[in-house]
Amino acid sequence: MMIGIYIAALVIGYLFGSIPFGLILTKIAGTQDLRSIGSGNIGATNVLRTGRKGLAAATLLLDALKGTAAVILAAYLASGTDAIAANAAMLAALGAFLGHLFPVWLKFKGGKGVAVYIGVLIGLFWPAAIVFCIMWLATAFTSRYSSLSALVASLVTPIFLWWFGHDALASLFAVLTLLLFWMHRENIMRLQAGTESKIGQKK
Repeated sequence: MMIGIYIAALVIGYLFGSIPFGLILTKIAGTQDLRSIGSGNIGATNVLRTGRKGLAAATLLLDALKGTAAVILAAYLASGTDAIAANAAMLAALGAFLGHLFPVWLKFKGGKGVAVYIGVLIGLFWPAAIVFCIMWLATAFTSRYSSLSALVASLVTPIFLWWFGHDALASLFAVLTLLLFWMHRENIMRLQAGTESKIGQKK
């Protein structure tokens, strides 16, 4: 029974996470294919490179909310103890993150996961989401690198969760942080080379 609940939570998370809002919104708006500009990514940072700030903001919001919605829905549908609901929510968070990174509809070529990372944090432990955003904004303000901001904020997050006694969440977000770093591996090389694009800069 519990195994079925957990599998369902993972699948629900994946389906929510795999919705490519950046691609959908830019197609509706009539811009060129998002995958053919900038980094080719389907996330909000690349949408911003189209010059459509409203679309970028909407992409960021919707990508975050799909993660939050997956977590909340999985916890709601999971029956039994609070522990079962909590485990289901964490599996939905993992599923949503993987769905965004590797959507089956786009041949497993998705986004880099920053917005979804924030969204699942909101659903699981919102104070950590605030810490993430503060760290992101502080790093972005000083460096103007979106990628560096995400990397710094994601490094702090599992430490913050562990410090406040949320060991299971800290372990989950340590895994998500590793995945986020992997998805940003090209950005890391460009940061080291000094060729990474800054926020608002078109490639």
